[in-house]
Amino acid sequence: MLMKEESVREALREGRRRSAPSVLEIHEAIRLEGEHELSRPVLALIVSGLAAGLSMGFSFLAEGALASSLPEAEWSDLISKLGYSIGFLIVILGRQQLFTENTLTPIIALFSHPSLKCLYKLLRLWLVVLVANLVGATAFAAFLALTPVVDPSILGPLKNIALHVLEPTALSIFLRGILGGWLIALMVWLLPFAETARPWVILIVTYLVGVGHLAHIIAGSVEVLYAVFLGLVPLSMALGTFMLPALAGNILGGVAFVSMLHHAQVRFDGEHDRAKTTKANAVQSSYYPAPSH
Repeated sequence: MLMKEESVREALREGRRRSAPSVLEIHEAIRLEGEHELSRPVLALIVSGLAAGLSMGFSFLAEGALASSLPEAEWSDLISKLGYSIGFLIVILGRQQLFTENTLTPIIALFSHPSLKCLYKLLRLWLVVLVANLVGATAFAAFLALTPVVDPSILGPLKNIALHVLEPTALSIFLRGILGGWLIALMVWLLPFAETARPWVILIVTYLVGVGHLAHIIAGSVEVLYAVFLGLVPLSMALGTFMLPALAGNILGGVAFVSMLHHAQVRFDGEHDRAKTTKANAVQSSYYPAPSH
């Protein structure tokens, strides 16, 4: 009977842990994932990053396809932006390397065990994944722009989407990039224990990025490079107005506003727990002094 009651209590504790994991548990899961990413060989990062850059192009294509089937109305953007989530679903569920994801997981590993070796691995990871993502995004944009693969009915919406991305100023893109990086990093924070809800977490967060017209360096690069390959804008405009500001904003949003804040929260929670344990041990010792010999 006692064993049965204990097993029931253990099952209840496990259920609570899985439904509402503590900050420390989430932090530990992300830290372990970050250490794994930092230890991956360069070739594996290149292949996975290239695949992610190509996959992100489907966000652009899906959004254009949805927009082509909708009337010109104020609400149509709310529907077409569902397509923006497609690339993220493919990349994240397919375990491909996306640069903005890597603003959180490896940074947590670095903050937990700071060292020059870990910093070098982090910078290597960022550089390799970013370049691979951009190569994949460029290839997808060129494929759409320079071949007859796209249905003519979708060409107009694709052009409109690409040009709309370049309408804000570089400062506005930078600020939108901060919020975009913040949301993507928060999504990564939510995923470790999401289990069957993972697709919904990805869909909701990335839909908010899209419908809020926030900036994402890889998804947005497919769009602006498509405009470049069509000859609608020069490459210098794509780089200066969107790509560089979005990159800086995504890094700042992912690192400063999420990684540092959550790591600080975990650190202070850990110190608080240690203080409570020390106090409890001291109280216990006062009531039950050690036997003298």
